[in-house]
Amino acid sequence: MMKGRVQALTSPFCTVQSGCHRAVLAGQPEADMDQETLGNIVLLAIVTLISVVQNGFFAHKVEHESRTHPGRSFQRTGTLAFERVYTANQNCVDAYPTFLVVLWSAGLLCSQAPAAFAGLMYLFVRQKYFVGYLGERTQSIPGYIFGKRIILFLFLMSLAGIFNYYLTLCFGSDFENYIKTITTTISPLLLIP
Repeated sequence: MMKGRVQALTSPFCTVQSGCHRAVLAGQPEADMDQETLGNIVLLAIVTLISVVQNGFFAHKVEHESRTHPGRSFQRTGTLAFERVYTANQNCVDAYPTFLVVLWSAGLLCSQAPAAFAGLMYLFVRQKYFVGYLGERTQSIPGYIFGKRIILFLFLMSLAGIFNYYLTLCFGSDFENYIKTITTTISPLLLIP
């Protein structure tokens, strides 16, 4: 590459919408771009780490309940309390990959702050579902329904980001600011039961 030529540097976490594409003279360090990239994903990373801690809490509850159950090995059947804890944990684990995919897709393709807010709401709802499942099963239904609504919101954010990318690519029309305004305005409405 010739010195002084402009080279476009991109990161796998950057999209056209995030604005982190920039022209840098060849040979110059890209440290400021790394900080910008981190700024575009830090809230998503925080929500992901909180979800890991929550998963550890759920696993601890299952382990604690299995220790109170007589027997030498970990079994999926046992007392009613153990079966409830195990089933609640398994239900949360089953939905976890979907949550991570839509959280990161919405945050990277659309807007980080509303996606992170919705992610925190989902973790709160998942906790409510888990605790509700340990009581009467009817107590877990509001958490389940609310969680589905948040997953749908994150999915729609992801679709809006993809749609905006192709509008920009094909027609040169960028609706990023409009989409961010709409998602930022709508995300607090997730608090309404």
